[in-house]
Amino acid sequence: MRRATGGAIYSGMLSIEEEYRVLCAAFDAGVRVPRPYGYLPDVAGRDAFVMERVSGETIGRRIVRNPQLASARAVLPQQMVEELARIHAVALQEVDFVPGPRTPPAVGAYLDGLREQLDTLPDAHPALELALRWLREHEPPGHGLVLVHADFRLGNFVVDEHGLVAILDWEMAHRGDPAEDLAWPLVRAWRFGSDDGPVGGIGPVEPYLERYNELTGRRISPQDLFYWELAGNVRWAIGSARQGLRHISGEERSVELAVLGRLAAEVEYEVLHLLEQVA
Repeated sequence: MRRATGGAIYSGMLSIEEEYRVLCAAFDAGVRVPRPYGYLPDVAGRDAFVMERVSGETIGRRIVRNPQLASARAVLPQQMVEELARIHAVALQEVDFVPGPRTPPAVGAYLDGLREQLDTLPDAHPALELALRWLREHEPPGHGLVLVHADFRLGNFVVDEHGLVAILDWEMAHRGDPAEDLAWPLVRAWRFGSDDGPVGGIGPVEPYLERYNELTGRRISPQDLFYWELAGNVRWAIGSARQGLRHISGEERSVELAVLGRLAAEVEYEVLHLLEQVA
């Protein structure tokens, strides 16, 4: 059972009922997700939904290091793009309630969202301001509108020795550019301390990108992927800082949230590292 938590990393996230409806659409499209069983409007004062229980590992650090999952790491990047192709093929009319732009390109709306979220932070973040300016000045052509999972990475997958079992956590789903999802696993935070491969710490970029383009017929370039990797790091820096504020403000006292607040500075450093490559 997945039950509403009462907190959110970003504004505009789906309700539990909406997340359940997205899960149903993904399941019907053949995406590897737990089978959804039903929505419950009131479970001890909060709504929830019930889904199939699946077995496997979800902790990112274990997935990139556990010797017993070596065979899984060998196949995971290709399995990830195969599932992304299925997610991005979900008919948007089936999930018409999700937020996001109605017409492409989606990058402008994405940057507007980053600006809105950044402006909620009480302190100045010059590295993120600089990155947002660069992103505005170098907007790439769009690749259409699709259903975007928006948190597609290790840590939101159930993995066993054979690879990807199921994709979890659909509360950030929205309409957007497919390159957003494709680049999200490249964000350094989602490598969980392993730089063996830019894709989630487990694989190289080239075959990952090539396979996605082959499956979808799109032509997302390495330069497009870099752009969205930078944008993803900006997004996660903002998200980390907002999580820390939930702890500092007393909204939800949590050591985990405090640690995430500290992580924001590390992600800002990565943003500057990426900007240095294009300076």
